[in-house]
Amino acid sequence: MDKCGTILVVDDNPAIHTALKYALENTFSEIISLTQPDAILKTMAQQTVDVVLLDMNFTLGVNTGQDGLLWLRTIKKHHPQMPVVLLTAYADVQLAVKGLKSGAADFIVKPWDNEELVYKLREVLRKSTEVVTLDEVEAEHIRRAVDMSHGNLSKAADMLGISRQTLYNKMKKQS
Repeated sequence: MDKCGTILVVDDNPAIHTALKYALENTFSEIISLTQPDAILKTMAQQTVDVVLLDMNFTLGVNTGQDGLLWLRTIKKHHPQMPVVLLTAYADVQLAVKGLKSGAADFIVKPWDNEELVYKLREVLRKSTEVVTLDEVEAEHIRRAVDMSHGNLSKAADMLGISRQTLYNKMKKQS
């Protein structure tokens, strides 16, 4: 199986880095490890990274996941298309939902199953490299505008900067 490129692993536990190195060495051609998140943007500016595996907690004794969410938003602000997979020992549905709403591609709980970890990372990379057609992008954009305007086509057309008739024609074409 072909190797997937470069993964950036950010976790403050050196044992996690060792375990992930063994789990991922046959999947990724390069594994970059950071123990502190403050070097993420500098590392990403200096090296090509295909996916980030980001721990959720970096403050000793604090297990809220807020550190990870902060760094997730920081990465997404500077690299909006970068797939980020969150990693945590504290499985919390609300935290997972917050992470996914903030742009995470997936959420993995420690301890992980190596096969599942590799599968999820490969899927995240596959999805991040899919090319979406312009028609699909337009259809999604129209759907979101209609949803945001609660079905009011005049309001949706205004949001999109097109006439109501043009919106209607585009919706008709898509169905």
